[in-house]
Amino acid sequence: MKLKDIIKQTRHAYFSGDPETDITSVVCDSRQVIPGSLFCCIDGFKTNGKLYVSAAYKAGAAAFCSTEPIKIENAASIVTDDPRKAYAQATAAFYGNPSDHLRIIGVTGTNGKTTVTFMIEHILSKTGRPTGLMGTIYTKFSGKTYPSSITTPDAGTLNKNLALMLEDGIKDAVFEVSSHALSLDRVYGIKFDAAVFTNLTQDHLDFHKTFEDYFQAKLKLFLSLKDNRTAIVNADDAWGAKIAAKLRQKNVISYGIDKGILKAENIDVRQDGITYVLIFKDKKIKIELPVSGFFNVANSLAAIGACVSLGVSPETSAEALRSFPGVKGRFELVKCGQDFAVVVDYAHTPDGLENVLKTAKTLSKKVTAVFGCGGDRDKTKRPLMGKIASELADTVIITSDNPRTEDPDGIINDIEAGIIPETKYFKEADRKRAIFMALKAAKKGDCVVIAGKGHENYQIFKNKTIHFDDSEIAREFFQTK
Repeated sequence: MKLKDIIKQTRHAYFSGDPETDITSVVCDSRQVIPGSLFCCIDGFKTNGKLYVSAAYKAGAAAFCSTEPIKIENAASIVTDDPRKAYAQATAAFYGNPSDHLRIIGVTGTNGKTTVTFMIEHILSKTGRPTGLMGTIYTKFSGKTYPSSITTPDAGTLNKNLALMLEDGIKDAVFEVSSHALSLDRVYGIKFDAAVFTNLTQDHLDFHKTFEDYFQAKLKLFLSLKDNRTAIVNADDAWGAKIAAKLRQKNVISYGIDKGILKAENIDVRQDGITYVLIFKDKKIKIELPVSGFFNVANSLAAIGACVSLGVSPETSAEALRSFPGVKGRFELVKCGQDFAVVVDYAHTPDGLENVLKTAKTLSKKVTAVFGCGGDRDKTKRPLMGKIASELADTVIITSDNPRTEDPDGIINDIEAGIIPETKYFKEADRKRAIFMALKAAKKGDCVVIAGKGHENYQIFKNKTIHFDDSEIAREFFQTK
């Protein structure tokens, strides 16, 4: 692609060089530069993109985008006041603006994003619409899956994935949109056909600092809706009501257990699934889900609402959800013939842990919670999660999650500070030992909840990353018992 075709779609104040320059890629990581690349100098959390101009030029970069002119012989220079937005625009232009040719559905919120995107993808696929998915677990389209390292990829990867989907005949793309992605302009310039809000509870305050900042990041998604397109908002969540109030000129489908256009009644949550009656306008439709967890009532309402906004009848969604296979690490039951329940769940926030433990309590005699908190992340939620676990579980085992650069015992002590008096609890930094301890003590009719890592198959320490999968560890226990 010619540089001039990228420039005309890219926010800039000044340009120098040859607009006929052939551009072979648009990157913001100097290690990804190939001959002919446009290198965008973006400041990261720990370093400044301009420090890598020399390395990028040596690797073959033909053009640069920065906040100041890059004066290198035979290299073009784009000057912009916002390299992140310019990078998003440049990558979209390079890949032919793929989001303009797809129906784009974005899902944001603290908890439930992954399950809701999987449900939407399942419903749309069942209607015959070729649908792609991007999120925390993987990117998936046309029967192929690609690993994900973060919830929402950078603008370059995002637009590349959308372009590949389009090339493969995909019509709809549904993906998780994290607050980091919205704050860092990873989805800048993408116009959404539907945007879903699940909830807003404590998480990521190490990044956003305040709940209001966190909320404003989420709100960006709904302000980027195409004209006359729809927001699907959780009416039971106070922040959801705030979003709806700010979108008075846009279409809004509200949902909830107690409030909303889409509501649920006669809810029955069992270990093997959920049934409820969907109330929509003058209709009453029976919903049967082969997954458990009270929170999945709200998740399914969100997915049905999104599909209604795209022209799919609630009856069609109901039929599709009967065969929903669930999501790895989301209230995943580990079944090895034992007479007690073992649940693996990604719950890593106070609200997420509370939701999972409340469901577990309704399904079992006694609950044991095994969990930790990630290192180098929001420290304020640690004692809150300790308090919630001690209030809802009969036994608590505090262990490691992904300690990263922090001392595992220090994280455990932060969680312990929230434990209420007279709670039966243990501290075991070795996650495998902690899981084995819980499973060994479980009796008939009990439930062991292993929370925090869900689908993850690794554990990150200061100087190494090891293979670690909670469900695998649980199965290992039963195989060696």
